[in-house]
Amino acid sequence: MTATTTTGRLGLYDATAAAASSVVIHRYSTSFGLASRFLRPGVREHVEHVYALVRVADEIVDGPATEAGLDPALARELLDELERDTERALRTGFSVNPVVHAFAQSARRIRFGAELTQPFFASMRMDLAPVEYDQETFERYIYGSAEVVGLMCLRAFVYQTEARTAAEPDQRLVAGARRLGSAFQKVNFLRDLRADFEELGRSYFPGVDVGSFDEATKHRLVADVQSDLDAAAAVIPLLPSDARHAVGLAHALFQELNRRIAATPASRLITTRVRVPNGVKAALAARVLAGRRPNPTAARSGGAA
Repeated sequence: MTATTTTGRLGLYDATAAAASSVVIHRYSTSFGLASRFLRPGVREHVEHVYALVRVADEIVDGPATEAGLDPALARELLDELERDTERALRTGFSVNPVVHAFAQSARRIRFGAELTQPFFASMRMDLAPVEYDQETFERYIYGSAEVVGLMCLRAFVYQTEARTAAEPDQRLVAGARRLGSAFQKVNFLRDLRADFEELGRSYFPGVDVGSFDEATKHRLVADVQSDLDAAAAVIPLLPSDARHAVGLAHALFQELNRRIAATPASRLITTRVRVPNGVKAALAARVLAGRRPNPTAARSGGAA
């Protein structure tokens, strides 16, 4: 449970909200759930709270809301309500929604606010109506949907639990967090090309037609992802030790995904979702614990998965 100085009924509610948020990351993402285990408890909970709110918002704009019978107008209304609740909780420190409550408790403690949540919700709204992305709107979407999440997590990594203060992150770490968030999002786009296009009517990469997706396009996108991963890898050693291991494992998992995407024929990539087997994830975790640095050439090698 999250550390808190509050006792009594509010303390119980804080702890219950934290526990509810913790469930989300482990139910929805084995990769991030595994990586988060490397963090010390006082940091792990903040990351879990960030992930939980991001996931709830994502579920409003993606499949579950549609399966529940929500039309885009109602989904937008619910997303707007979630943002209003989040902003109110950031001001007051309380929400009747446990996920929002836990998120706000963390945000207030590690000192970020609407400057990061507003771009996030703006990107989520872009998923509620068809958008033909050009480079500017693509970069704006990536920033709000992924880079700001990396910046939220970075605030948790540099937060000094004992002092109850949050240092300003090194600007090299800020740049690295943004590049890593960008890489994660682009990899997910590549993994979900078919589902995004056929089921959700979305095509994120500017100028990329899923119907004519070819090897040259795939390798261009893989190289772009690898550039982000390389930039992020260069600053991982600047993180606190526990965050270094957690972020290093997340980086390794997505670099392995990018390598497997590079090795998957373009024609197959648009019909299947590339995954990293659990055994490989465990091996990558062992490598990170042993202190092995990321290999910048992994995705470029295009070796067999």
